[in-house]
Amino acid sequence: MSNIPNYEVPGEMRDFAEKSVEQARKAFDSFISAARRTADTVQGSADLARTNAQDVSSRGFEYAEQNVNAAFDLAQKLVRSRDIQEAMQHQAEFVRSQFAAIQAQAKEFSGIAQSALQQGAERAKSAMQEGADNTRKAFEQGLNTAQQTADDAKAAAEKASH
Repeated sequence: MSNIPNYEVPGEMRDFAEKSVEQARKAFDSFISAARRTADTVQGSADLARTNAQDVSSRGFEYAEQNVNAAFDLAQKLVRSRDIQEAMQHQAEFVRSQFAAIQAQAKEFSGIAQSALQQGAERAKSAMQEGADNTRKAFEQGLNTAQQTADDAKAAAEKASH
């Protein structure tokens, strides 16, 4: 038959190996949890950016609608004008009111865009910091687990040698 020696693994070694696997699993689970939390934070930042972009877009359409309606109102006034002088007066009023409206719109739009950028930057900074913190914690847990495993291996080896 076979000349393979019957070598039995000591119970202490099996216990040590089982404990090491569990510790490695815990370290991995911790790392995956940190990665998931980071991904969730990044997703939140993307959602905020999308919402801000929708707000800016919506406000842009509102401005366009206001300006086109003002132009239609002018056209209607021009058609109803009795003479050139009245038409010129309507045109001058339109230019003054549209200039003021466009200035106000530009100021408001700039404020909306600046706020959206600032929120996005703050959220991105927070997400990056949280991701770095989570990764650092997971790494430290992995190091602690590795150190504990090494300590356990050393103790098991010393115990087995006696």
